[in-house]
Amino acid sequence: MNETLMVLPAKDCTSIRIVRIPDGFEQHEAFRHVTGLIASIEEDNPDYDWEDIAPVLEDHGFVPVDFVLGPALD
Repeated sequence: MNETLMVLPAKDCTSIRIVRIPDGFEQHEAFRHVTGLIASIEEDNPDYDWEDIAPVLEDHGFVPVDFVLGPALD
């Protein structure tokens, strides 16, 4: 089983998140889908945070993955 992950970048490195892309999604399709979900959350609640986003992503099969942030490469 080959799993594909999506990094949700953020200006603040402590806000970076990673989600597992569900089977059956091509990369570009997953990107557009997640972008649309986040946009609809932002539209409904301009003060949204990760706690508002995570359950919606999970409802659509995008499961958050725990990770450790490593040292910067630049």
